[in-house]
Amino acid sequence: MTTSPTPPDVDVVLPCLNEADALPWVLSRIPAGWRALVVDNGSTDGSPVIARALGATVVHEPQRGFGAACHAGLTAATAEIVCFCDCDASLDPGLLVPFVRELRDHEADLVLGRRRPQGRGAWPPHARAGNLALALMLRRRTGLRLHDLGPLRAARRQALLALGLTDRRSGYPLQMVVRAADAGWRIAEHDVPYLPRTGVSKVTGTWRGTWQTVRDMSRVLSEAPAPPRTPTASERGGTPR
Repeated sequence: MTTSPTPPDVDVVLPCLNEADALPWVLSRIPAGWRALVVDNGSTDGSPVIARALGATVVHEPQRGFGAACHAGLTAATAEIVCFCDCDASLDPGLLVPFVRELRDHEADLVLGRRRPQGRGAWPPHARAGNLALALMLRRRTGLRLHDLGPLRAARRQALLALGLTDRRSGYPLQMVVRAADAGWRIAEHDVPYLPRTGVSKVTGTWRGTWQTVRDMSRVLSEAPAPPRTPTASERGGTPR
């Protein structure tokens, strides 16, 4: 994990709210040369201190919300490619290596991980049902045949910033996909193992949390499609197509 002034090859945004127990494992899985951006969203368990001691760059985002934390990490990033990963040890950030390779080879503009549960309790039934419903709504809205709206993903920083993402709650991951689809991005999806998380989920660990997430994302789907826009060469990584 990069701790020197040398610009990182890739920035990995890790939204964090009380993930002290999971941080050591997650940060140990960051690929060499990449930088971990732990975005603290108001932790009370010492997560920022642990993250900093383990070599991560800590960004503080006082506005509560998954989208607020993710976007704070995106705006703090400096690498050409930015990845996103949950900070609860349910996903291995090392799985992002082929995602980044696909971007650099100009085979895709946004690469997503399709979660495949490993073991009992990795993905509660109510959370899985909510995700499936949203995937179907996304298909009707954009035509994309995706199966998951999971948090493991990678794209180019400048292109992501150009999407003008505004959601600061649970709708942020979906808004990214919807606006990318409206902009004509090539979106790829690959299976990734999904492990039982460390600690209790703040978003989809309960029926109430899942319902709120579905409401947030349904609001995103109701947005009017953005007008077609051709990405610039720099947003595509410098290679016109």
